[in-house]
Amino acid sequence: MAELLGSLAVSLALTLALELAFALLWGVERRDLPAVALVNVLTNPAVVLCRHAAGWYLPHALAAVTLALEAAAVAAEGAIYRRHSRIPFPWAFALCANAFSFLTGLLL
Repeated sequence: MAELLGSLAVSLALTLALELAFALLWGVERRDLPAVALVNVLTNPAVVLCRHAAGWYLPHALAAVTLALEAAAVAAEGAIYRRHSRIPFPWAFALCANAFSFLTGLLL
């Protein structure tokens, strides 16, 4: 259990650092940075926990489950950004920020 909680914490910390940096590069205004952080606090642990569970119970479908989870996160984040922020191109931002953090995570 401690290993899982550590994995969740590291994943969230890395995601926050990467996506907040990406937001600044995207031109997100400082007043919208808390929205970026909050969206990731809401979606990242759920995605990581579900991916861990899929690894345990559906290892043969892990790639498909991961894709579905990431797509769901992009959809949820894009909807939140569109409604509660002034982020330019919120859906594209959600997709690109998630792709950036996911691919960086793979490289690490």
